[in-house]
Formats: sequence, structure tokens, C-alpha cells
Amino acid sequence: MAKSLEYIRLDKFPHVWCPGCGIGIVMGSIIRAVDKMEINKNDVVMVSGIGCSGRMPGYCDFNTLHTTHGRALSFATGIKLANPKFKVITVMGDGDALAIGGNHLIHAARRNIDILAIIINNWIYGMTGGQYSPTTPLGSFATTAPYGQVEPPFDVLKLIKGSGASYIARGTVYHIRELDKLISGGLQKKGFAVVEVISQCPTSFGRRNKMGSAVEMMKRQKEETVPVKKAEKMSKEELKGKIVRGLFLDEERDEYTERYEKLIAKAKEVHQK
Repeated sequence: MAKSLEYIRLDKFPHVWCPGCGIGIVMGSIIRAVDKMEINKNDVVMVSGIGCSGRMPGYCDFNTLHTTHGRALSFATGIKLANPKFKVITVMGDGDALAIGGNHLIHAARRNIDILAIIINNWIYGMTGGQYSPTTPLGSFATTAPYGQVEPPFDVLKLIKGSGASYIARGTVYHIRELDKLISGGLQKKGFAVVEVISQCPTSFGRRNKMGSAVEMMKRQKEETVPVKKAEKMSKEELKGKIVRGLFLDEERDEYTERYEKLIAKAKEVHQK
């Protein structure tokens, strides 16, 4: 615990998150991953947009940037291009990353820029009023879906894989040791890495959908998820209603800032002739 305090801005506490929220668990996982990899905290930049997860950079003692709604990856891209030595982490909610920020997400993946994008998926807009998000399950209730959600949700990882990311993983705040490993893997990857984290929102989602306490919602993460290796041996019928978690993709691809540096060198060479 004492070691973890080196990465926290204690003067910003108490935090604003609701009791039982999973975002603090994700923050702890990020801190442990950075510490385990012995990355100098002054070489880390954490960027967020708007929403419950957007408050995380305020509590972490890294270089931090709290940006506008859906634009965390745009700011993160600028930071990485300006100083590629930085280890850049973006923290976004499902609405922030996939609705207003969806276009930035797919193009960051297409470029394969060396950024770790952590998408905390609690299936709803928590801070801004409890509206449904692009990941809200069919039939679920929200302030903008009082009779149940009628739009099918995104499969976040399929969307990212189709866009070109080089590291894709999904964890939960219940399976915390596994999540630590997945985030560490994303930090090590040279390229665009995405870790989706299934998290509970007992206030805006759980309450409206009668899912019980935060503890009961975390038990669901245990019971309703299966490891990717186990899922490979299961039938489509057996997987119905289940969420697959683990590492889905880890491949080597050319990284954007490296290609950009080569382009700059080439342009200089042309103009010097």
C-alpha cells in the first residue's frame, strides 16, 4: 500500500465515485502495472475525457490531462507525436470511447499508434444522467430507455480488431490479477493496445435494472464470464449470455510514430537537395 501511495495525489481525496463503483479498482490495476514494470511516473501521461472515469487522472500522480468528451485519444495522439518517449494511457468510459469518441477510437487503432486505451465498460452513461450507451445490453433500462433498450450493443473487441489494433484484451474488476496482467501486456505493447474492462455501476445501471448490490454485480462478473481458452471449446449455445475475457490479440505491426519519424527524415532529405 505504501508503494502505491507514490502514484496517488492524496490532496485530491476523498474521490467522487459512488460506493461500489469499479473505477477505483481499475485505477489500482493501472498503478500496479506501472510499478511492476518500473516505469518512471514522470514518463507516464494519463489522458481522459468526460464521465466518471474522466476523474481518474486527477487522482494519479502522473502527467495528466482531463480533456473534452470523446476526445481523449485525439489529445493522446498529439502528446505521443510530440514526445514519443512518453508512455501514454487513455482512460475512457463506454459512452466516451464508443459514442462521441468512436471515430477517434477506430482511427487510432487504424494508425496503430503506441497508446494504451482502457475502456471501462459499465453499460451506461453514469455521471451524465444514466442514458443508454453503445454497449447497453438489449432490453436493459436507462433514463433514455425507460421501456428497455432496443438497439443492439457494440462488441467492443470485434470493432477494435476490425480497425487494426495490435493488442486486444478484455478483463473484469472481479478478476483483478488477470486484469493486472492484461494491462501490463498493453503497456508493454509497441502499438495501439485496447483493454476493455467490465465494471459495475450500481447507481445508474444496477439500480435501474434491479441487479442488487455492487458485490452481487461483481459476482455476476464471475459467473457470467469465461476465459478465452475455455470459450474456444464451447459451443455457440453454451456461450449464449456469456462474456469472454482474456487476451484476444497480440501481434507485431509497424507503429505510427516510428513511421512518422521516417517520413520527417525523408522530407528533410528531399528539401536539403
